[in-house]
Amino acid sequence: MTDSLGRSCPLAYRYNPAALCQHPSPITEDVLYIVGGLYGNPYALDQIEQMALVEERRGYSVKLIFNGDFNWFNASDSLYRGINSRVLGHTASLGNVEYELAESSDGAGCGCAYPDFVDQETVDRSNSMMKRLQAIADRHPDIQDHLSSLPKYRCLMYGELKILVLHGDPESLAGWGLARESFATGNPLIVREWLRNTGADVIVCTHTCQPLLWAAEVDGQARTVINNGSAGMGNLQGNPHGLMTRIAYSPSGIKPIASVDNRNVHISLLPVVFDIEAWVSLFDQLWPAGSDAAVSYRHRITAGASLTPEQVFLPAGR
Repeated sequence: MTDSLGRSCPLAYRYNPAALCQHPSPITEDVLYIVGGLYGNPYALDQIEQMALVEERRGYSVKLIFNGDFNWFNASDSLYRGINSRVLGHTASLGNVEYELAESSDGAGCGCAYPDFVDQETVDRSNSMMKRLQAIADRHPDIQDHLSSLPKYRCLMYGELKILVLHGDPESLAGWGLARESFATGNPLIVREWLRNTGADVIVCTHTCQPLLWAAEVDGQARTVINNGSAGMGNLQGNPHGLMTRIAYSPSGIKPIASVDNRNVHISLLPVVFDIEAWVSLFDQLWPAGSDAAVSYRHRITAGASLTPEQVFLPAGR
């Protein structure tokens, strides 16, 4: 039997899908960048902000939204403070990492709510990483206060599209219902029900570290689910760079990994091509060989993950 620490989902993480998108906030900017899983990578953040500047030079206003887990590898006081100060200058919502840094939950561990297909050694290492980061967070109470004030999700109105931005899934901050593995086991039936109950045309999520783009018609309307995997860590085979979600009326000047149009709005996953050599050097200083993060993540940081770009787009029938 596996330990529940790091696998259980605290009641405070739960919410009702029907309540998530009752009062959408209008978006006046031309372009939305939705950034999940930055994981404390300052070079990825540099690149994202640079990409936004390029958009602005093209005449577009840009809104950056961070939908959680912008902390994780930033295990030093200076980097912890630097990442949070920069991200919190934009629009942000909680991930399980930020929730546990602001105020830890009894028995939650890392707050990841890992499902059974994740091995116990990985869970244990993540719980240990969280303890190290919590010790740093406790030295920065002003940031803890700011994190504790963030919402768990955001509902936006971009033109005619109602966009639900969350971290996990429409029932939990750390839910895995929008993971690739869930889509592979018949979960689209539940996803369709979530889209009905929330009224969202687009759900943007992260948390599960594997990207996907799923588009289907639900009750006669085009609906989209997009999971960016990780902005601060590799997502694709042989590719160590991150991904983020872009939503705009105009296409990007960067070739997307995957994209779909919904009511003439371009929804895409864009590569975040940061300075990988600088990031690996910094990561190795923070998490040397044999450390929890190095064992769990260093290979992915240097070599990417197992997905090919063609596998990111999931057919509606799945």
